[in-house]
Amino acid sequence: MKRDPVVIIVVAMVISLMLVFGLHLSRRSDLSGPSAGKLQGQPAPEFALQSLDDKTVRLSDFRGKAVLLNFWATWCEPCKIEMPWFVELQRQYGPEGLQIIGISADEGDSKDEVTKFASSMGVNYPILLGKESVETAYGGVQFLPSTFYIGRDGKVVDRVFGLKGKGEIEANIKKALAEGTSTQAQK
Repeated sequence: MKRDPVVIIVVAMVISLMLVFGLHLSRRSDLSGPSAGKLQGQPAPEFALQSLDDKTVRLSDFRGKAVLLNFWATWCEPCKIEMPWFVELQRQYGPEGLQIIGISADEGDSKDEVTKFASSMGVNYPILLGKESVETAYGGVQFLPSTFYIGRDGKVVDRVFGLKGKGEIEANIKKALAEGTSTQAQK
């Protein structure tokens, strides 16, 4: 059988891309951090990161609120799908005590590029510039998007890797809003 050189080139390119992507993921995964599954029910790891408007933002700044913590990147297509949902859900559940926080996992993009992207998406919640140490603290963010739902008491209620439906995101938000509300419910 005679092989088509174009097919061989395409197969070689696909294999090369898979190897590069695999190396990238293995480089980013730090086995010394906790696994994301072990965070469930535990206090969410504290962080201090720069926002797009040059303020230092800490997770503890939002104690008493339910937090949807989303690791994303400008090149991540599923992230682009869920961001408009987050904008809508922040509007809807913000008055009930929800705070969505986006952490950019972009390695090559400048702050200006991330700011331009967030603006084009109409983001109405804080976007922070990520650090590998924060990703490691959250179990090594190997998949984007990665979303952590944190209750009002500061404990991780759930975590989700990859794109989920808006209904599932909303159900997790409601779960996070209900967590740690024994003192909140009386207000």
